[in-house]
Amino acid sequence: MKVFTSVIIPIILLTSCRTMESFPIDYMVPASVTFPSQLRRVAIVNNVSKSPGDNFLISKKTTSNEKEKITFGNVALVTESFAKHIAATNYFDEVLICDSALRAYDTIPRKSILSKKEVNELTDNFNVDALFSLENLQIKSVNAVEYIPDIQNHYETLDVTVYTTVSVYLPQRSTPMATITASDSIFWARIKYGWVLSTLAIFDEQIMKEVIDFTGSIPVKYLIPGWKTVDRYIYINGSTEMRDATVCVHKNEWDKAYELWKQANLSKKKKLQMYSALNIAVYHEINDNIEEAITWATKAKELAQRIEKAKESFPQEKVTNSFLFSVYIDNLKIRKADLSILNAQMQRLKEDF
Repeated sequence: MKVFTSVIIPIILLTSCRTMESFPIDYMVPASVTFPSQLRRVAIVNNVSKSPGDNFLISKKTTSNEKEKITFGNVALVTESFAKHIAATNYFDEVLICDSALRAYDTIPRKSILSKKEVNELTDNFNVDALFSLENLQIKSVNAVEYIPDIQNHYETLDVTVYTTVSVYLPQRSTPMATITASDSIFWARIKYGWVLSTLAIFDEQIMKEVIDFTGSIPVKYLIPGWKTVDRYIYINGSTEMRDATVCVHKNEWDKAYELWKQANLSKKKKLQMYSALNIAVYHEINDNIEEAITWATKAKELAQRIEKAKESFPQEKVTNSFLFSVYIDNLKIRKADLSILNAQMQRLKEDF
């Protein structure tokens, strides 16, 4: 999926009591493409070559109970879905869609970017600043059915993988400004009671609607800044202040929790300093103070290294705290590097006010 990655720190159970607690946080990540701020109106076009024959290009049984299909169909509906998802972000002033398939009359399927002449004509006709062109679409489905004799039921799955290519064209340019090739998958599973089973199929109406909507959404995250959800972990035990701070977190009183963690950090116990330092780092990250978060996460890592060095004569944990904190610091550094790009991409929205 996405180029922006975040490694989730696993929960560590150091004793019989829980020492850590997880919770999700949301933050914005930049798109892969940064558009000029004056680019305000875009048109979505279908530049996918017409597929030969039937919708299905490949249909084969991979095993006795599994069937794989690849289709080029429903390009027009996917183009419409793509346009709706772009419009829903409110990132551009106006999003238009070209109803005509530009390669509808091709007799031989071919991969072809839009010519400079085609781009200029389309941008003039639609009075837009750029074209978002769906260039390629492939949908692969794997439908598997397994009968479970013990309960006399069928277990059926449908795994759909979508491959899309979208190019961004600007007037007066002979080549695309950017080309995004993206893939993602969606999965269904069900148990069918009894002996009779009507199979999940790629052309089942409801499933097809979901596939089309899902496919249209895939390129959006590469073109427009969006939200990312990740898990973060805090220590919840170790002292009265740590436990009281956990109660504050459950009440969404993060500022009060922060004050308690600062008190805990004054302890002479290195482990308690480590616990509170990590929690303070998470607090600063939640408040988008990434530089301060890195500082405190680094303190937690240094304390962890000292504690681990003192325990060298004892059996070592397979995954050390210092390693996990290093992973967290790397994620924070990625966020920090992304901020300047994100601010530039979001500037267009600030200019509207």
